[in-house]
Amino acid sequence: MRAHDISFTVAFGCISRTLIVRDRIFGWVGTGATETPGLSLEKLKIPSGENLLDAVFLTPTPRPARAAVLLCHGIGETIQHWFPVQRLLAENGVASLIFDYSGYGRSTGKPHWEQFEQDAISAFAQLERMAPQIPVALLGFSLGSGVAAATVHRVRAERLILCQAFTSFRSAAAACGIPRALDRFVPPIWNANTSLANCKLPVLIVHGEKDRLFPVEMAHELAGCCAAGAEVVLVPNTSHNQPFRKPRMDYWGMISDWIAR
Repeated sequence: MRAHDISFTVAFGCISRTLIVRDRIFGWVGTGATETPGLSLEKLKIPSGENLLDAVFLTPTPRPARAAVLLCHGIGETIQHWFPVQRLLAENGVASLIFDYSGYGRSTGKPHWEQFEQDAISAFAQLERMAPQIPVALLGFSLGSGVAAATVHRVRAERLILCQAFTSFRSAAAACGIPRALDRFVPPIWNANTSLANCKLPVLIVHGEKDRLFPVEMAHELAGCCAAGAEVVLVPNTSHNQPFRKPRMDYWGMISDWIAR
């Protein structure tokens, strides 16, 4: 596993930084969290082991939120990418907390899958403290779907949402073009057959029909991994990154309503 530790940290460091630089060049990253009328915004530093996680909490005002959700983002993103989604959720009555994994953005530390899971657990505990009397859900997007599924049994989430998700880290690597012959270099982690086998929570799986990274079939395979089954929603005219780059109500409005049921 030592070789996997090194390959994961190096690969994630290179890939995430490359994708973030690309997004800045093409203007796909907004200005990040800003004060918005009718919404309350708080920027945080969340302890996670020896690291500090950069995070943003957004909640509607003056009416209280109907529910709250922890957002675990994808490999090529930081919290700056996700403020438009947070704002849309808040406008639909759902408070949200998003954080950068260790080694991402302004969060300290180095990328490692076990640390990412600890980061999600630490951030979830923070969200529980900030939204103490409403249901709290856990949402994973792309890479974050693996993190969320792996940690859902270690937090007190009431619902789980997996967006643009994969069935295992190795299957995700294969979908990204890594040859199967190189599987030995890919950590055997975040396998939904294991992480979701005993999941009794309500699970919603949302997938864009035009996702060219993770095929739509993966959404149905994920549903089959859930002990209590799952609801699968395929969103038309939606590619892999579109949900956070250009958030729409037909994607996030539906998720907001499901979280707050």
